[in-house]
Amino acid sequence: MKNIKLIIASLLILIGGIAIGWFVKPTAHIDSTATHAHDASSTMATDTKEEIWTCSMHPQVRQNEFGLCPICEMDLIPLDTDMSNDDPTILKMTNATAKLAQIETTIIGGSSKAGEADVITGQTIQVDGTVEMDERSVNSQATHVSGRIESLLVNFEGDYVKEGQKIATIYSTELLSASQELITAAKFDNKVQGLKDASIQKLKNWKISDAQIQQILDSGKAIETIDIYADHSGYVLQKKVSQGDYVRQGQALFTVGRTGRLWLIFNVFESDLANIRKGQSISFKTPSVPDKLYKTKVSYIDPLLNSASRTASIRAEINNTGNKLKPGMLIEGEIIATSERSNKDGKSTSIAIPSSAVLWTGDKSVVYVKLEDTEVPSYQFREVSVLSKSGSQTIISSGVKRGEEIVTHGAFSVDAAAQLTNNMSMMNRDVTIKKDKIDKVPNYQDETPQAFKQQLNQVANGYIELKDAFVATDASQAMGKATALKDLYEKVDMAIVKGDAHLYWMDQLNSLTAHTQNIIESEDVEYQRKQFGFISDALINAISAFGTEGNALYVQHCPMAFSNEGADWIATEEQIQNPYFGDKMMKCGIVKKTFK
Repeated sequence: MKNIKLIIASLLILIGGIAIGWFVKPTAHIDSTATHAHDASSTMATDTKEEIWTCSMHPQVRQNEFGLCPICEMDLIPLDTDMSNDDPTILKMTNATAKLAQIETTIIGGSSKAGEADVITGQTIQVDGTVEMDERSVNSQATHVSGRIESLLVNFEGDYVKEGQKIATIYSTELLSASQELITAAKFDNKVQGLKDASIQKLKNWKISDAQIQQILDSGKAIETIDIYADHSGYVLQKKVSQGDYVRQGQALFTVGRTGRLWLIFNVFESDLANIRKGQSISFKTPSVPDKLYKTKVSYIDPLLNSASRTASIRAEINNTGNKLKPGMLIEGEIIATSERSNKDGKSTSIAIPSSAVLWTGDKSVVYVKLEDTEVPSYQFREVSVLSKSGSQTIISSGVKRGEEIVTHGAFSVDAAAQLTNNMSMMNRDVTIKKDKIDKVPNYQDETPQAFKQQLNQVANGYIELKDAFVATDASQAMGKATALKDLYEKVDMAIVKGDAHLYWMDQLNSLTAHTQNIIESEDVEYQRKQFGFISDALINAISAFGTEGNALYVQHCPMAFSNEGADWIATEEQIQNPYFGDKMMKCGIVKKTFK
């Protein structure tokens, strides 16, 4: 019995141990996992770098955590900081950025046979205009003798008169006197030779007929009224007198015109004029005859441009069969544009590209070309020469080649990103250095003559005056100081530095000159400040490479300039006076470097 109890007790102890082990084991497993996870998390936190988040549509937006763009409310994406590139014409983007920007591209052009000019046809130019009188059919009906209008047989505008139709009767004391002179001259014709002929000629000058003159001679009675007959057929366009008015010899009574043949005056935009030629076909409609499509040809192109509307007039003519078209009617027309341009070899030099690809800045506009065989989406800035624009197509003569792939949707997003990374862009075409190259400056100080360093010091003094204008946030003052600074560039004798040093100065000078000119031409102080940032980079490079003479210069840095992108400038004292914000954040900045 005792043995049985011992066995039962042993079993209970064994079962209890197993149970305790069962519960304790998972707990230990969980703790181990948690510890491992904590360690991994710590390691991850240690290895992970701080990310910058930006907006694909508004790359000026940057923050250190994920969120929504405050402008368009799109999801922010990580900023790829390894997108630097030494060529300022090429912008690199991440695949994610390019996708979110909804960039679309199109392969342009096609092949043409050697020796043949490329003729671009089928582009429709929409024009509007009016129906006008043919000015060659418009005539004035004048009176040939002075007097008072006794009766007027044409009483309203729009009335139709026929050539030879009696239109008015005029009472004239001059006519009465002249006819009396004729009667008297006839009596003394035998005694005073030529007197009668002179009197007759005077009456003929007044359009008095031979029959009327003979009637005066036969009756011996002077006449005091004369009938006026229409010299031309047509509609009365303007009635200039009323019955009872006194008129002078040669004064117009009416203006008449014919509508059998009319002019069509169309307005053509300046950008379309290159595709308009005399003899080109025009089809047009008018709302008053909606079921009729008229066709005619260009007969005249106005040599003058309306500077207000940026349009020129072209003229066509048409026979007005059935008199359905009336002067003053509005018309809408279409011209099938034809553009042909070839080089000396007869090969085509003009290409039609989608208008959506062009960022318009005048004759020298901008497109972005997608580069092939690149690890990430890369787009190259290109200037194109615009010949004309017709609807959805733009004809260019240079800048891109057939077979190249250009951005046709999202070009503004690409350009905005280029501006913020100091790449060439629509508003900034003169970039010659990149920010990521500022630290890669050669050292020519030992071989640079003192005279060149002194000249560079004069440039630095002019630069400081420009900097002070931005501290004061004075755009007009900045324009003046930039003009003076540009004059200092021209006074630098670059011939005294040789070889690679000379070439390096030329690079910096090109950038200094271009961005200074941009300040001179702009009244927008924020745009001027952006250009000042580029000037600062180039001058810091130059002083680092060649050295300078004079007092110490301090390179200062504002990390918040240009949407936290940061920017440098040069000052003559350590105290911070921020040229990128002025009074808004005058003390924002640190001293990075000192030139002594």
